[in-house]
Amino acid sequence: MLQSMIHTAVSVRQLVLHQIQSIPEDMFDKQPPQFANTIRWNVGHMAVCLEYFFSLGLPFPSSLPESYAAFFHTGTKPADWTSAPPSKEELVQCLSAQLASLSEISPDLLEKTLESPIEMGPLRFETVGEIFNFAFIHETMHFSTISCMLKVLQYEYQEGK
Repeated sequence: MLQSMIHTAVSVRQLVLHQIQSIPEDMFDKQPPQFANTIRWNVGHMAVCLEYFFSLGLPFPSSLPESYAAFFHTGTKPADWTSAPPSKEELVQCLSAQLASLSEISPDLLEKTLESPIEMGPLRFETVGEIFNFAFIHETMHFSTISCMLKVLQYEYQEGK
């Protein structure tokens, strides 16, 4: 069962990468009024959050520049950026490096009990596996947001807006 969790995580990240690579970079910074952020922000946020969640219980090497947190951490938004964010290529490289690291995670680590439970709002995590699962639920939520943003942007393009 634990190996299937890792397999699912790898599959989710592969789907995310496939979708992101197909999006023209000029769409990465368009923000439809229905959304709080951009595609670029959602992509970077997935990378930052995965490393954060994994740092809570896995020996997952950080591959992200320190500057990413200022761009993509929860509560940030493109309207507040004062410097140029990472390019699409840089973000894809980060997501790809994380994907490669996923296959190195031992299923046994997912059974490990956390030193102390982690609470996020109404959620409570007691094992590394619970954090691991939540990380990819979170990723699929942002993957879905990107898909919805694309539909809105493509509609606006067709309508000539």
